[in-house]
Amino acid sequence: MKIEVSEKRDNPLQERIEVRFVIDHAGEATPTRMKVKAELARVLKADADNLVIESIMSKYGANKSDGYAKLYNSVEAAKKLERKHLLTRSGVGVEAEAKEE
Repeated sequence: MKIEVSEKRDNPLQERIEVRFVIDHAGEATPTRMKVKAELARVLKADADNLVIESIMSKYGANKSDGYAKLYNSVEAAKKLERKHLLTRSGVGVEAEAKEE
C-alpha cells in the first residue's frame, strides 16, 4: 500500500489540517481504515491519535482509492468538532475513555 497526499489545506479556525489522498493498493484488497490511518500518520509525520479518516472511496476497476482525512491539533479538538461515529470508526480517544471506566 502506498499513500500519496494530493491536497493539504490548513484550517486554523477548526484546529485541523484537511488532507485528500490517493491510496495505491495494487494486488491487495482495499485497506482497512486503521491501516490507512497508520500509514497516513507516518506520511504526514503526525500522531495517529489526532487523525480522523472521513472517507475512503474505491475506484471501480482500478487498484486505487481516494480518501479524505482531518488531522486535528489535539484529541480534545477532534472530540469537540467531529461527529461521534467518525471518532469511533477512527478510534480517536477510545483508549482514554476505556481506561477511565
